[in-house]
Amino acid sequence: MEKEVTSQFKEKPKTKLGKWSVGLNAIFLIVIAVSLVLVLVLKTLSFDDRWWDVTVPVAFLIVMIAFVTGIIAVRKNKERSAWVYVSIVTGVCAILFALLHSLFIHD
Repeated sequence: MEKEVTSQFKEKPKTKLGKWSVGLNAIFLIVIAVSLVLVLVLKTLSFDDRWWDVTVPVAFLIVMIAFVTGIIAVRKNKERSAWVYVSIVTGVCAILFALLHSLFIHD
């Protein structure tokens, strides 16, 4: 008889912090996607406009809050949802992008 292999990862987050992390990450991704569509596809806005100067810090703040709540959910509350880990990886990517952009790209 074969033993059934079960993954430690769950589909949906079970903790409140895990749900907040995934929700905030979804908001971040939606804001960035809508912004890119408005600029690159519909050409109704430009990256040089003031709206971009407001959107980027707000989106970065949202993804940082999602990152921190995701780490707390995993470490303190033992959250095992794959979506929380995706939220943490997205936060790490945003941090790396901000650091590398400021180091190597001079506007």
